[in-house]
Amino acid sequence: MSPITISAIKEQAGEVPIVAAIHAQLQSRNARTTKGGKPYLELVFADATGHFSLKIWSDSPIYDAAEKLADNAIVRLEGEWTQNQYGVNPNHLAWHQLDATAIANFLAGDPVTREKQERDYADIQQLCGSIADPRLHGLCAHFLQQMGDRFRRTAAAKKNHHARRGGLVEHVAQMMRSAAALCPVYPELNRDLILTGVLFHDCGKLWENSYPEDGFGQIHSIHGEMLGHIPLGIELVNKLWNDLLATPEAEAWKALKPSTEMTRLHLLHLIGSHHGQHEFGSPVLPRTPEAFALHYIDNLDAKMEMLRDAYSQATEIAPGIYDRVFPLPTSLVRPLATFTPPPPAPSDPEAVTPG
Repeated sequence: MSPITISAIKEQAGEVPIVAAIHAQLQSRNARTTKGGKPYLELVFADATGHFSLKIWSDSPIYDAAEKLADNAIVRLEGEWTQNQYGVNPNHLAWHQLDATAIANFLAGDPVTREKQERDYADIQQLCGSIADPRLHGLCAHFLQQMGDRFRRTAAAKKNHHARRGGLVEHVAQMMRSAAALCPVYPELNRDLILTGVLFHDCGKLWENSYPEDGFGQIHSIHGEMLGHIPLGIELVNKLWNDLLATPEAEAWKALKPSTEMTRLHLLHLIGSHHGQHEFGSPVLPRTPEAFALHYIDNLDAKMEMLRDAYSQATEIAPGIYDRVFPLPTSLVRPLATFTPPPPAPSDPEAVTPG
């Protein structure tokens, strides 16, 4: 039985079980107890395409094996998989250790996901290269040179959207393409600033949602836990900006308009305000056209990713109506199909053409 990915399990599993194997890495294990006092383990497994959690009850025949499973173990999970509104569930679950060749293939990542992320990263490089302001252009280049490897293995979130190794690259690339498309529609937007803001808006997640070089389990960082990605992003941009100010090229920036300091301040505002509301974690509210646009582009891309995931996982509970999938607030309805023009009527060979 050839293994399939976690995203494929989420797409294919439903009320009717499917028999399948997955290669996955143990991301976390927590001992928990139900309200009735029954102990269980909650295991989170991940691969290049996503993650899911499994509950192993204390009376399960594999409970002891689950307790002893090594941290970050890479295993083959076999079972009969179903899915409901609470997630993926395996029946007759078993797991086996992988050999060195299978582990190497697993760590190389899913080919489809890897190829998509390569294209997305190339788009980011191209759009950063199109920035005219030498300060913002230099800042983006400096970031990609210094932090590119870590950026490419960071997730955009822990669970709600683009929650996979390299997910931040996918999220940023799509946002940059959206921002570039909107700038001609709204000429009041500063294209250089908003493209740079998109690149850096979640750069603090390099410490909050990053992955190791050799695995698919997110790293728990004390800096990410204690500060969060917005303060960390502001700190990183200030550090990179100061690096550039120490270069010979920065001498010519003194004559540029707008000023270098005002440019830096506007960029930091985009990072600080991109969640849009205080209660969602923004220390400040959007106060410029670029800040409002960035907030809505960010929210739109996150929601569209959640919708794609939800449609692939949800159970159809009535014709055209799907079970609600967290974190979306409601049940989904099947989208309207794209209009297809009817074929042209066949010509009548006996028709008389008016003279």
